[in-house]
Amino acid sequence: MTSSVNRETIATESQPLSKFDLASYLVERQAQVEAALDRSIAVIYPEKIYDAMRYSLMAGGKRLRPILCLATCELMGEAIDLAMPTGCALEMIHTMSLIHDDLPAMDNDDYRRGKLTNHKVYGDDIAILAGDGLLAYAFEFIATQTRNVPADRVVQVIARIGRAVGAAGLVGGQVVDLESEGNPDVTLDTLNFIHRHKTGALLEVCVLSGAILAGASDTDIQRLSIYAQNIGLAFQIIDDVLDITATQEQLGKTAGKDLQAQKATYPSFWGVEESKRQASQLIVAAKAELDPYGDAAHPLRAIADFIIARKH
Repeated sequence: MTSSVNRETIATESQPLSKFDLASYLVERQAQVEAALDRSIAVIYPEKIYDAMRYSLMAGGKRLRPILCLATCELMGEAIDLAMPTGCALEMIHTMSLIHDDLPAMDNDDYRRGKLTNHKVYGDDIAILAGDGLLAYAFEFIATQTRNVPADRVVQVIARIGRAVGAAGLVGGQVVDLESEGNPDVTLDTLNFIHRHKTGALLEVCVLSGAILAGASDTDIQRLSIYAQNIGLAFQIIDDVLDITATQEQLGKTAGKDLQAQKATYPSFWGVEESKRQASQLIVAAKAELDPYGDAAHPLRAIADFIIARKH
């Protein structure tokens, strides 16, 4: 595996945040994640299911979730190799959620990351099983591929990810999201619940997993949890804005789906400009949690800014 960049070469006293090259950092980390993901799943018999799993897993994307996991592991003083299996597993789980979310029974979308959705290529049945396969394999991958980490930390990470993706997290948020479609009486509290669970819970565990594997203290976990919760909600607010303002080519998926499905969104409560302002406030609060880490937290600060500046 490619060795990690020394933290001091990324962020030093002579390299303030304004000079931190996030684009280069993301390109390097994305390439490392892509290589690890490509090695993670071989195509064996029955080939169709492994092809379907790899089709969506290797379809591109920013790889933001595994990169967050690697960044917090590095922030806590460990090499990224320590967290790479967990980072890959988190991307497998995220991919599962996209495959299932795109199904006709849920969002019924034809495109994801600029390509036909899994069920459009392999059929609904294989798409469901591909998502199931990725979810199960993710936990196996953490348990069997993580090296040089005390077992209690690995168990804690597996437990936290299980909670984040289950009824207490992503699945629960998705249920309330489905129940809220077409309901004009959805409150802002309900919308916050949906997205803190459907989107935020997985983003939060991505941040925390890398830190836990590296032996973070309870204080570190508390700070990083607040950081993650804030960037997670900001991420969703910007997603809602982009669904209105971006084109299908920019998004890589069908634009305007929220309006078609009569979903409550942050712009429907606040309007576009106020939604952007609220997202910016969340990012300011998130970055404030990183102040004790000084220059070492440059990557996490820059990723927070990237979340609200993105166009897709």
